[in-house]
Amino acid sequence: MDIYMQAAIAEARKGLEEGGIPIGSVLVIGGEIVGRGHNRRVQQGSAILHAEMDCLENAGRLSAADYRQATLYSTLSPCDMCSGAALLYGIPRIVAGENQTFQGPEAYIRSRGVELLVLDDEECVGLMREFIAAQPALWNEDIGV
Repeated sequence: MDIYMQAAIAEARKGLEEGGIPIGSVLVIGGEIVGRGHNRRVQQGSAILHAEMDCLENAGRLSAADYRQATLYSTLSPCDMCSGAALLYGIPRIVAGENQTFQGPEAYIRSRGVELLVLDDEECVGLMREFIAAQPALWNEDIGV
């Protein structure tokens, strides 16, 4: 596993330690992590702070040229909202840790020209499976069920 997914997993674990949902994300441009985030909906009482949204917010304002060179890493397949943000800003590549516990609109984002790589990482799958088993109501809330 590469250092960027390891950083995303560290963010996911941080979210879990804070009482939140264990999903983490990092934004990488030119080999450098420029933004980090984790799902903070619970911690912040937020409707939108999924890991990818938190990561993009923490990266701050970037130019369109920066986004076009970026890779968004997430421990979980991005949902409609987070995939939409990647499309809006023209992020050309997404690396997801896993899509077994949840699968976002992967075919759609691929149809829009985004390169999507799913790693099927066992650690990412394990984090989510354990969390979903322990907190099914909170997980359903997070995905709008």
